[in-house]
Amino acid sequence: MTTTLIVLALTSLGAATVNGALGYGYSSISVPVALLVIAGRVLNPALVIVEVVINLYALFWNRHAARAVLRRVLPLAAGLVPGVIVGALLLGHIAPASVKLGAYLSLLPLILLQAAGKRLPVRNEKTAAVPLGAGVGLLYGLTTISGPPLALFWNNQGLAKEEFKVALAVVRSIESVFALIMYAALGLFTTKSVGLLPWIAPGVLIGFPIGHALIKRVGVETFRRVCMSFDAWLVAFGLSRTLADLGVTPGVAYQVLVATAILDARLLWTFFRPARRESDQVIEPAALELAA
Repeated sequence: MTTTLIVLALTSLGAATVNGALGYGYSSISVPVALLVIAGRVLNPALVIVEVVINLYALFWNRHAARAVLRRVLPLAAGLVPGVIVGALLLGHIAPASVKLGAYLSLLPLILLQAAGKRLPVRNEKTAAVPLGAGVGLLYGLTTISGPPLALFWNNQGLAKEEFKVALAVVRSIESVFALIMYAALGLFTTKSVGLLPWIAPGVLIGFPIGHALIKRVGVETFRRVCMSFDAWLVAFGLSRTLADLGVTPGVAYQVLVATAILDARLLWTFFRPARRESDQVIEPAALELAA
Protein backbone atom coordinates (compact mmCIF):
# COMPACT_ATOMS: atom_id res chain seq x y z
CA MET A 1 0.00 0.00 0.00
CA THR A 2 2.87 2.38 0.76
CA THR A 3 4.33 1.81 -2.72
CA THR A 4 0.92 2.50 -4.25
CA LEU A 5 0.60 5.81 -2.43
CA ILE A 6 4.15 6.86 -3.37
CA VAL A 7 3.36 6.18 -7.04
CA LEU A 8 0.20 8.25 -6.68
CA ALA A 9 2.10 11.13 -5.03
CA LEU A 10 4.83 11.23 -7.71
CA THR A 11 2.23 11.01 -10.48
CA SER A 12 0.34 13.91 -8.90
CA LEU A 13 3.52 16.01 -8.82
CA GLY A 14 4.33 15.39 -12.48
CA ALA A 15 0.74 15.92 -13.63
CA ALA A 16 0.41 19.15 -11.64
CA THR A 17 3.64 20.51 -13.16
CA VAL A 18 2.30 19.90 -16.68
CA ASN A 19 -1.09 21.38 -15.73
CA GLY A 20 0.58 24.49 -14.35
CA ALA A 21 2.47 24.95 -17.61
CA LEU A 22 -0.21 24.17 -20.20
CA GLY A 23 -3.45 24.79 -18.30
CA TYR A 24 -4.58 21.16 -18.54
CA GLY A 25 -3.26 17.63 -18.24
CA TYR A 26 -3.68 16.74 -14.59
CA SER A 27 -6.29 14.01 -14.96
CA SER A 28 -5.07 13.02 -18.41
CA ILE A 29 -1.70 12.07 -16.93
CA SER A 30 -2.68 10.92 -13.46
CA VAL A 31 -5.65 8.74 -14.40
CA PRO A 32 -3.89 6.30 -16.82
CA VAL A 33 -0.97 5.89 -14.40
CA ALA A 34 -2.91 5.80 -11.14
CA LEU A 35 -5.43 3.27 -12.48
CA LEU A 36 -2.56 0.79 -12.59
CA VAL A 37 -2.66 0.70 -8.79
CA ILE A 38 -6.06 2.12 -7.72
CA ALA A 39 -9.64 1.33 -8.78
CA GLY A 40 -11.42 4.04 -10.78
CA ARG A 41 -14.41 4.37 -8.44
CA VAL A 42 -11.97 5.14 -5.61
CA LEU A 43 -9.64 7.34 -7.65
CA ASN A 44 -12.09 9.52 -9.61
CA PRO A 45 -13.83 11.22 -6.66
CA ALA A 46 -10.47 12.13 -5.09
CA LEU A 47 -9.20 13.55 -8.37
CA VAL A 48 -12.34 15.61 -8.86
CA ILE A 49 -11.80 17.34 -5.50
CA VAL A 50 -8.25 18.19 -6.51
CA GLU A 51 -9.33 19.33 -9.98
CA VAL A 52 -11.90 21.75 -8.58
CA VAL A 53 -9.12 23.48 -6.64
CA ILE A 54 -6.67 23.42 -9.59
CA ASN A 55 -9.17 24.74 -12.10
CA LEU A 56 -10.52 27.53 -9.89
CA TYR A 57 -6.96 28.57 -9.12
CA ALA A 58 -6.09 28.56 -12.83
CA LEU A 59 -9.20 30.64 -13.53
CA PHE A 60 -8.19 33.16 -10.87
CA TRP A 61 -4.61 33.30 -12.17
CA ASN A 62 -5.73 33.97 -15.75
CA ARG A 63 -8.78 36.09 -14.88
CA HIS A 64 -7.47 39.12 -16.79
CA ALA A 65 -8.10 37.28 -20.09
CA ALA A 66 -11.50 35.85 -19.12
CA ARG A 67 -13.62 38.61 -20.67
CA ALA A 68 -12.05 38.09 -24.09
CA VAL A 69 -13.15 34.45 -24.33
CA LEU A 70 -16.28 34.28 -22.18
CA ARG A 71 -18.73 34.56 -25.07
CA ARG A 72 -16.89 31.83 -26.96
CA VAL A 73 -16.87 29.52 -23.93
CA LEU A 74 -20.54 29.78 -22.95
CA PRO A 75 -21.97 27.69 -25.86
CA LEU A 76 -19.56 24.89 -25.04
CA ALA A 77 -20.49 25.13 -21.35
CA ALA A 78 -24.17 24.83 -22.29
CA GLY A 79 -23.56 21.34 -23.63
CA LEU A 80 -20.97 20.51 -21.00
CA VAL A 81 -23.24 20.51 -17.93
CA PRO A 82 -25.79 17.89 -19.09
CA GLY A 83 -22.91 15.82 -20.45
CA VAL A 84 -21.20 15.73 -17.05
CA ILE A 85 -24.46 14.81 -15.33
CA VAL A 86 -25.12 11.92 -17.72
CA GLY A 87 -21.52 10.74 -17.49
CA ALA A 88 -21.63 10.65 -13.69
CA LEU A 89 -24.93 8.73 -13.76
CA LEU A 90 -23.43 6.18 -16.17
CA LEU A 91 -20.22 5.77 -14.17
CA GLY A 92 -21.32 2.49 -12.64
CA HIS A 93 -22.91 1.14 -15.82
CA ILE A 94 -20.45 1.75 -18.69
CA ALA A 95 -16.85 0.63 -18.70
CA PRO A 96 -14.68 3.79 -18.80
CA ALA A 97 -12.15 1.85 -20.90
CA SER A 98 -14.66 1.59 -23.76
CA VAL A 99 -15.38 5.32 -23.61
CA LYS A 100 -11.69 6.21 -23.58
CA LEU A 101 -10.99 3.86 -26.50
CA GLY A 102 -13.45 5.68 -28.73
CA ALA A 103 -12.23 9.10 -27.61
CA TYR A 104 -8.54 8.28 -28.10
CA LEU A 105 -9.08 6.70 -31.51
CA SER A 106 -10.91 9.82 -32.68
CA LEU A 107 -8.46 12.31 -31.20
CA LEU A 108 -5.06 10.90 -32.13
CA PRO A 109 -5.15 11.50 -35.93
CA LEU A 110 -6.56 15.00 -35.43
CA ILE A 111 -3.85 15.89 -32.92
CA LEU A 112 -1.09 14.60 -35.19
CA LEU A 113 -2.56 16.61 -38.05
CA GLN A 114 -2.30 19.79 -35.98
CA ALA A 115 1.16 18.82 -34.79
CA ALA A 116 2.11 18.85 -38.47
CA GLY A 117 1.01 22.50 -38.65
CA LYS A 118 -2.48 22.05 -40.08
CA ARG A 119 -5.42 23.79 -38.43
CA LEU A 120 -9.01 23.42 -39.58
CA PRO A 121 -10.89 26.24 -37.83
CA VAL A 122 -14.64 25.76 -37.57
CA ARG A 123 -16.50 28.74 -39.04
CA ASN A 124 -19.72 28.34 -37.04
CA GLU A 125 -18.03 27.86 -33.69
CA LYS A 126 -21.18 28.39 -31.57
CA THR A 127 -23.08 25.64 -33.35
CA ALA A 128 -20.20 23.18 -33.06
CA ALA A 129 -19.43 24.03 -29.44
CA VAL A 130 -22.70 22.73 -27.94
CA PRO A 131 -22.43 19.07 -29.09
CA LEU A 132 -18.70 19.15 -28.43
CA GLY A 133 -19.38 20.30 -24.88
CA ALA A 134 -21.87 17.48 -24.37
CA GLY A 135 -19.34 14.90 -25.55
CA VAL A 136 -16.53 16.35 -23.45
CA GLY A 137 -18.81 16.48 -20.41
CA LEU A 138 -19.79 12.84 -20.87
CA LEU A 139 -16.13 11.85 -21.11
CA TYR A 140 -15.27 13.86 -18.00
CA GLY A 141 -18.16 12.48 -15.95
CA LEU A 142 -17.02 8.94 -16.72
CA THR A 143 -13.24 9.34 -16.57
CA THR A 144 -12.36 12.86 -15.22
CA ILE A 145 -10.42 13.36 -18.50
CA SER A 146 -11.24 16.24 -20.84
CA GLY A 147 -8.01 18.14 -21.49
CA PRO A 148 -7.00 16.65 -24.87
CA PRO A 149 -10.28 17.30 -26.74
CA LEU A 150 -10.61 20.80 -25.24
CA ALA A 151 -7.00 21.65 -26.06
CA LEU A 152 -7.47 20.35 -29.60
CA PHE A 153 -10.57 22.48 -30.12
CA TRP A 154 -9.19 25.75 -28.75
CA ASN A 155 -5.84 25.31 -30.45
CA ASN A 156 -7.66 24.60 -33.69
CA GLN A 157 -9.58 27.87 -33.29
CA GLY A 158 -6.31 29.79 -32.95
CA LEU A 159 -6.63 31.19 -29.43
CA ALA A 160 -3.58 33.06 -28.10
CA LYS A 161 -1.71 31.50 -25.18
CA GLU A 162 -3.43 33.42 -22.38
CA GLU A 163 -6.86 33.12 -23.99
CA PHE A 164 -6.27 29.40 -24.52
CA LYS A 165 -5.42 28.87 -20.85
CA VAL A 166 -8.32 30.90 -19.49
CA ALA A 167 -10.81 29.20 -21.86
CA LEU A 168 -9.65 25.84 -20.53
CA ALA A 169 -9.83 27.13 -16.96
CA VAL A 170 -13.43 28.33 -17.35
CA VAL A 171 -14.64 25.10 -18.98
CA ARG A 172 -12.78 22.80 -16.63
CA SER A 173 -13.95 24.74 -13.57
CA ILE A 174 -17.55 24.24 -14.65
CA GLU A 175 -17.16 20.54 -15.42
CA SER A 176 -15.22 19.72 -12.25
CA VAL A 177 -17.68 21.56 -9.97
CA PHE A 178 -20.66 19.79 -11.52
CA ALA A 179 -18.86 16.44 -11.38
CA LEU A 180 -18.14 17.06 -7.69
CA ILE A 181 -21.82 17.76 -7.05
CA MET A 182 -22.93 14.67 -8.96
CA TYR A 183 -20.37 12.36 -7.33
CA ALA A 184 -21.48 13.60 -3.91
CA ALA A 185 -25.16 13.09 -4.78
CA LEU A 186 -24.38 9.53 -5.92
CA GLY A 187 -22.50 8.75 -2.70
CA LEU A 188 -19.17 8.08 -4.42
CA PHE A 189 -17.07 9.88 -1.81
CA THR A 190 -15.85 7.15 0.52
CA THR A 191 -13.24 6.97 3.24
CA LYS A 192 -10.83 5.37 0.77
CA SER A 193 -11.29 8.15 -1.77
CA VAL A 194 -10.87 10.97 0.71
CA GLY A 195 -7.88 9.14 2.21
CA LEU A 196 -5.98 9.63 -1.05
CA LEU A 197 -6.02 13.42 -0.77
CA PRO A 198 -3.06 13.78 1.66
CA TRP A 199 -0.93 11.95 -0.92
CA ILE A 200 -2.25 13.89 -3.93
CA ALA A 201 -2.43 17.45 -2.62
CA PRO A 202 1.29 18.11 -1.85
CA GLY A 203 2.27 17.33 -5.44
CA VAL A 204 -0.33 19.80 -6.68
CA LEU A 205 0.87 22.56 -4.34
CA ILE A 206 4.48 22.06 -5.47
CA GLY A 207 4.03 21.18 -9.15
CA PHE A 208 1.52 23.82 -10.22
CA PRO A 209 3.70 26.91 -9.57
CA ILE A 210 6.74 25.11 -11.02
CA GLY A 211 4.90 24.47 -14.28
CA HIS A 212 3.58 28.00 -14.44
CA ALA A 213 7.10 29.40 -14.03
CA LEU A 214 8.56 27.07 -16.68
CA ILE A 215 6.11 28.08 -19.41
CA LYS A 216 6.04 31.80 -18.67
CA ARG A 217 8.52 32.88 -21.36
CA VAL A 218 7.53 30.44 -24.10
CA GLY A 219 6.24 32.07 -27.30
CA VAL A 220 2.72 31.59 -28.63
CA GLU A 221 3.53 29.28 -31.55
CA THR A 222 5.98 27.24 -29.50
CA PHE A 223 3.31 26.94 -26.80
CA ARG A 224 0.79 25.61 -29.32
CA ARG A 225 3.30 23.12 -30.67
CA VAL A 226 4.23 21.94 -27.18
CA CYS A 227 0.52 21.46 -26.40
CA MET A 228 -0.04 19.33 -29.47
CA SER A 229 3.11 17.29 -28.91
CA PHE A 230 2.09 16.68 -25.32
CA ASP A 231 -1.42 15.72 -26.44
CA ALA A 232 -0.08 13.26 -29.01
CA TRP A 233 2.05 11.43 -26.44
CA LEU A 234 -0.71 11.58 -23.86
CA VAL A 235 -3.44 10.21 -26.09
CA ALA A 236 -1.12 7.56 -27.54
CA PHE A 237 -0.21 6.39 -24.05
CA GLY A 238 -3.86 6.39 -23.02
CA LEU A 239 -4.82 4.44 -26.13
CA SER A 240 -2.07 1.88 -25.60
CA ARG A 241 -3.01 1.49 -21.94
CA THR A 242 -6.70 1.13 -22.80
CA LEU A 243 -5.97 -1.51 -25.46
CA ALA A 244 -3.93 -3.43 -22.89
CA ASP A 245 -6.83 -3.19 -20.40
CA LEU A 246 -9.16 -4.60 -23.06
CA GLY A 247 -6.97 -7.67 -23.54
CA VAL A 248 -4.58 -6.71 -26.32
CA THR A 249 -1.06 -8.05 -25.71
CA PRO A 250 0.99 -5.19 -24.17
CA GLY A 251 3.79 -5.73 -26.69
CA VAL A 252 1.29 -5.00 -29.46
CA ALA A 253 -0.76 -2.34 -27.64
CA TYR A 254 2.23 -0.13 -26.87
CA GLN A 255 3.34 -0.10 -30.50
CA VAL A 256 0.80 2.73 -30.85
CA LEU A 257 2.83 4.79 -28.40
CA VAL A 258 6.12 3.90 -30.11
CA ALA A 259 4.79 4.83 -33.56
CA THR A 260 3.37 8.12 -32.25
CA ALA A 261 6.67 8.96 -30.53
CA ILE A 262 8.62 8.41 -33.74
CA LEU A 263 6.23 10.48 -35.84
CA ASP A 264 6.04 13.29 -33.29
CA ALA A 265 9.84 13.38 -32.95
CA ARG A 266 10.03 13.93 -36.70
CA LEU A 267 7.44 16.70 -36.52
CA LEU A 268 9.25 18.35 -33.62
CA TRP A 269 12.53 18.30 -35.55
CA THR A 270 10.80 19.94 -38.50
CA PHE A 271 9.25 22.62 -36.30
CA PHE A 272 12.34 23.50 -34.27
CA ARG A 273 15.09 23.15 -36.88
CA PRO A 274 17.26 26.33 -37.06
CA ALA A 275 16.48 27.09 -40.70
CA ARG A 276 12.84 27.56 -39.81
CA ARG A 277 13.00 28.95 -36.30
CA GLU A 278 15.06 32.11 -36.44
CA SER A 279 12.44 33.51 -34.09
CA ASP A 280 9.17 32.43 -32.53
CA GLN A 281 7.21 34.07 -35.33
CA VAL A 282 6.14 31.08 -37.37
CA ILE A 283 3.98 31.53 -40.43
CA GLU A 284 1.23 28.95 -40.22
CA PRO A 285 -0.17 27.20 -43.28
CA ALA A 286 -3.33 28.69 -44.64
CA ALA A 287 -6.24 27.61 -42.47
CA LEU A 288 -8.97 25.57 -44.06
CA GLU A 289 -12.40 26.64 -42.94
CA LEU A 290 -15.04 24.07 -42.22
CA ALA A 291 -18.73 24.76 -41.90
CA ALA A 292 -20.04 23.27 -38.67
